[in-house]
Amino acid sequence: MTSSTLYGAPYSVYVRAARLALAEKGVAYELVPVDIFGAEVPGWYRALHPFGRIPAFAHDGFRLYETGAILRYVDEAFDGPALMPPSSDPRGRARVNQVIGLCDAYLYRPLIWDIYVERCDAPAERRAADEAKIAAALPRVATCFAALAELAREEGPYLLGAQLTLADLHLAPMISLGLRAAEVPPLLRAQPKLARWWSAMRARPSLAATATRAEI
Repeated sequence: MTSSTLYGAPYSVYVRAARLALAEKGVAYELVPVDIFGAEVPGWYRALHPFGRIPAFAHDGFRLYETGAILRYVDEAFDGPALMPPSSDPRGRARVNQVIGLCDAYLYRPLIWDIYVERCDAPAERRAADEAKIAAALPRVATCFAALAELAREEGPYLLGAQLTLADLHLAPMISLGLRAAEVPPLLRAQPKLARWWSAMRARPSLAATATRAEI
């Protein structure tokens, strides 16, 4: 019986980031489904996350929410390969935090909500995609992809080179979901460094293990 529990929905890119970190560290955990887009966020979940977002995490009685905090806790609290550069590499650690901040502040909304949701979810919801929203989001995503490619190191398969880090695990779910929209693959191919990074990331067993049915 595991002492670690992750709360959230498999469709969430942030839940998947936490699942990737747990998988890469080799941590056994229970995934408790929570659908924040249902009729009402369950009251018991509000006790874990007062803002009703996902994911939340519990380990041996310690409760935590906010994806960045969960990722860093998983990296530091469990054995397994380090997912952050060492304290002797402050520039590398800063770069990881910069990539995570970039994803949250600039990439997530245009890529996921403005492009993916409109292009891929709208048909299932029996509504027309908001083409103006998609068109406005494309240059913002292109700017993000260019910035990420500029930050990525030349050597090694991952953003920081040879070491897989939390930056890779935070970004990968957003790219994976966003690429389902037809407009996004050309933007990725326009940045060869980022495209090479994605080729390496999609080959990792943790990506396959956390894929939703639509990605299999």
